[in-house]
Amino acid sequence: MYAYFEGIIKEKNPAYAVLDCNGVGYLLNISLNTFTKMPDSGKYKLYAHLSVKEDAHVLFGFADEDERTMFRDLISVSGVGAVTARMMLSSLSPPEIQQAIVNGDVSRLKAIKGIGEKSAQRIIVDLRNKMGKESFASTPGILTSPHNKLKQEALNALEVLGYARNIAEKAIEKTIREEGEALSLEDLVKRILKNF
Repeated sequence: MYAYFEGIIKEKNPAYAVLDCNGVGYLLNISLNTFTKMPDSGKYKLYAHLSVKEDAHVLFGFADEDERTMFRDLISVSGVGAVTARMMLSSLSPPEIQQAIVNGDVSRLKAIKGIGEKSAQRIIVDLRNKMGKESFASTPGILTSPHNKLKQEALNALEVLGYARNIAEKAIEKTIREEGEALSLEDLVKRILKNF
């Protein structure tokens, strides 16, 4: 229904972005991958997917068509909803997910919160042939951020992804203590998701 939204970034956090498109503000749920690729302000284009449920119409935004394609591939699998697909795209990049599926790497997919062994196997079985034919460009995003802002944004991201605040805070502190403060937001959250 919607191909993309192009407008001025009015708000941006690890969970969603608000784009002002000619006076209308659209809230689009985004992954951590998209968050790291977006500038903090200015004009920007997000590729869109509209998820229609009984009780809500929810927009998802993606920095590029590759990520949207991967999102749509993932939600085509029985038992994988939009929230789970966004969690996967916040934990791994589209090329990393593709590689895990093509290689049948159940353990890599299981490391993502909300993905159990059966779900991981179903994703691999349903998408392996399709993923072998698709090509996802690898473009890692880097976000540099002051220490306190980094911790707050990581905490927001983890809470949106379903973690309790106190558990998320401990995980952030532990990861920063072990890995140092030079981590990007994306790397910090990915390491926490892998260690939960």
